[in-house]
Amino acid sequence: MSETAIDPALETTTLGRTGVVVSRLGFGGAPAGLTNYLAAYSPADAAQRDAVIAALHRALELGIAYFDTAPGYGGGAGEAIFGEALASAPAHRLAQIFLATKLSPTLATARPSVEESLRRLRRDRLDLVQLHGSTYPPELADRILARGGLLDQLGQLQSEGLIRFIGFTSEDNNPAVYRFIATDRFDVMQIAYNLLFQHPYEPTRPFGSLLAAEAQGMGICTMRTLTSGLFQKWVQWVNPANTFDYNAALLQFVLANPLVDVALVGMRTPEMVEQNVAAACDRAARVDLDALHAKYV
Repeated sequence: MSETAIDPALETTTLGRTGVVVSRLGFGGAPAGLTNYLAAYSPADAAQRDAVIAALHRALELGIAYFDTAPGYGGGAGEAIFGEALASAPAHRLAQIFLATKLSPTLATARPSVEESLRRLRRDRLDLVQLHGSTYPPELADRILARGGLLDQLGQLQSEGLIRFIGFTSEDNNPAVYRFIATDRFDVMQIAYNLLFQHPYEPTRPFGSLLAAEAQGMGICTMRTLTSGLFQKWVQWVNPANTFDYNAALLQFVLANPLVDVALVGMRTPEMVEQNVAAACDRAARVDLDALHAKYV
């Protein structure tokens, strides 16, 4: 991928030790594949599907380079939509695409899932394959890290050239997250981090998986960047007359953290893409995290 392929107006960074330059705003794939996720939607609805494809094309036009999906988003529906959209993208835009997908961490064998993802995404190689976990009990982490486990299998697929990089996703910061980081075999961590869920980053201690992953040279991506509607729901409860759109401010909070390489945001329409790109480009609106975490004034 060439850095010049990305619109210079949209902030870019190097994704950890991968050496790949990506946009700091990433296109999250859950809303493309999941029925009624956050709003009424079906991936089987032709008009809604076409809107997501148009959103993906608009994202490419505006310089978004990081695209994240998973077979778990609608039983492969999300991957199929991404595959259709990215395969039909203009040739001069294809070089900027960094495409990430996932596989279930409970699988015994990685290869069939990766091969199905390659087929649905219409690719010869995947840029990133991640263990798609919300939490990892100790016994599951043991199986993943055991000789011949999923991590070894992903390493084999990497050596065959089917995938470039290996990662994991998590919604929490339990011991397994730190075990995975300490192996030095994962290239990217995708973690739940936003205004409400700040557990991966406590700078006054300092403590958190963002700090541990950064020290290991890993790329860091955030899921639930806009709180998956939870903050907005809370505001509506406590202030029913509120009409303010907090999405831009929530995105700016995450992008203000220098440890975050990519903030993933799910988008279903070109208009949503344009709004999030505009917010990401407004660097003057970012919060000063050091001032925010200061305990005395």
